Amino acid sequence: MIDWSTCAAVERDPERVSGSWVFRGTRVPVSALFENLEDGASLHDFIAWFPGVTAEQARAVLEHVALGSLATS
Repeated sequence: MIDWSTCAAVERDPERVSGSWVFRGTRVPVSALFENLEDGASLHDFIAWFPGVTAEQARAVLEHVALGSLATS
């Protein structure tokens, strides 16, 4: 399980999006990034399809996951 609480690019509010982790300042779930990438979308596509999510936020999320993977291996 990823500890999103240490990633500044995301936030969670129990009153929004059923308490899911979302990109800060949006209602876009973090999971949407991974679902789209798994379906073959590029990072550029994702940013275009989800206005409000910045490239910096998306990169920070990917980096957070990569660093988390390194820490657990």
